[in-house]
Amino acid sequence: MPRSLSRRSVLATTAAAATAAAVSPLATASPALAAAPTLPNGTSKDKVLVVGMDGLRHDVIAAANAPHLKAMMANGTYGTSLLYADPMAATSSGPGWSTISTGVWPDKHGVKENSFAGKNYAKYPGFLARLAQVRPQLSTYAAVDWKPLDAQGTVTPGADATLVLDGDRDGYTAHDATIAAETESILRNQNPDVLFVYFGQTDIAGHNSGAASAAYRQAIDVQDGHLGRLLAAIKARPTYAGERWTVIVTTDHGHTDAGGHGGSAIEERRTFVLAQGPGIAPGARPADTRLVDVAATVFHQLGIVPDPSWGLDGKPIQERSTDPFETLYPALAGRADETGIPAGVLGWTRTAPSGWSVVNSAMGTGGVAEWRGWSFATDEFWSRSQRDQSRELNVRSRGVFAVADSDEWADKTFSGPFDSTLVTPAYAVAGKAAVTLGFTTHYRQEGAQSARVLASWNGGTPVEVKRYTADVIAQPQAITLAVPSGAANVSFRFHYTGSNNWYWVIDGVKITTA
Repeated sequence: MPRSLSRRSVLATTAAAATAAAVSPLATASPALAAAPTLPNGTSKDKVLVVGMDGLRHDVIAAANAPHLKAMMANGTYGTSLLYADPMAATSSGPGWSTISTGVWPDKHGVKENSFAGKNYAKYPGFLARLAQVRPQLSTYAAVDWKPLDAQGTVTPGADATLVLDGDRDGYTAHDATIAAETESILRNQNPDVLFVYFGQTDIAGHNSGAASAAYRQAIDVQDGHLGRLLAAIKARPTYAGERWTVIVTTDHGHTDAGGHGGSAIEERRTFVLAQGPGIAPGARPADTRLVDVAATVFHQLGIVPDPSWGLDGKPIQERSTDPFETLYPALAGRADETGIPAGVLGWTRTAPSGWSVVNSAMGTGGVAEWRGWSFATDEFWSRSQRDQSRELNVRSRGVFAVADSDEWADKTFSGPFDSTLVTPAYAVAGKAAVTLGFTTHYRQEGAQSARVLASWNGGTPVEVKRYTADVIAQPQAITLAVPSGAANVSFRFHYTGSNNWYWVIDGVKITTA
């Protein structure tokens, strides 16, 4: 169960839980519906439906029937990733849906658990609220049956019409069916532009029966059926041939096999973004997608270029990272000395990208092989190496990143210091006034460890241009230097030393000149 205030754990001891449990997760009958609200007539040929399925652990989909989800995977792009954990935020619904809706990580939107204390939606509103600001002529709709998504302002603000039900009080099975039926009616009979609909029963099944249970797979099948109704309604629209529809399916967190979430286990941190539509590659399985990409994909599919002042952390799902470390996937290997990482997880290498190098001439001997000097790893591999030491907070890295981890290296007998330097290629700067080194970093400071960035002009003696002396948790960095007279090129070095201290992560390296 979650460590923070839980929206679900209380269900097992309340009358509401008894009511919900009495309803079969396979029930498909919808209650009597009032007339669907009348939306303004849509104005866009580009249209987006976002479907949220709470607590849907993506690695269980394969064991369910789920024909519509599986068809979307074949016809669209399917990116899986891992969430943060405490102290950034719990793997709970408040932070998860806030991340999806706002397109920024919890250190910006401020929601760390289900009390929503510290929420900063005024600065980082949900995508429907943002659309109401920049494209008010769009016709928008939201339907939820976890009431905080409305009451706390996470999802519904900005929508022209909403359906808000109380699944915690009444049970989610029937309310999910109501949401599916009303949304189907709106899709068939009206002209909406952007819709967000939420289904909650998968999370209830996860809590009550566990993610490894038949009941959980059945709940996935029911929600897959709801999704199928919505997809069929879109295709049945008389104006469908002249419209460009994007459908996005996502979730807020995973579940343990036994049921529950909120902690730092890999199963609790599992999330996905699944999308099909114009410009979205069929069958793609990108490794650089993150949960913040939902909002950015909505904007992109509507032809909206986000203002930099919005501070989005996401990018469109079809946009691939161009970071040099992304070329290393063929070199990724399974564990060597690490014991807590499953053998089938391919996620590390010491092979540097073309033009890069790692200098270990001052490096000690022995230690854990995976982390002897700068290595290159994925989030799943590195964060599995040791839980609850803030490795889970490396949220702004994507795909493969560079990591120097003296703490993990020292978990096996070693001698001497951790002393390793990551060296970039030489970048041309002739005739330029300034050069900027951009990257993201995730750094934890301890003791006498050091982390320095150095610049070398024309292959000369490296000069320190940045030193880290305190934690920098998953933040973008930019170092701008004046180009010396006569300099034709510059290379940069990331020099890290430690002795069973913490770590330094580098990703997204980009050089620009002016």
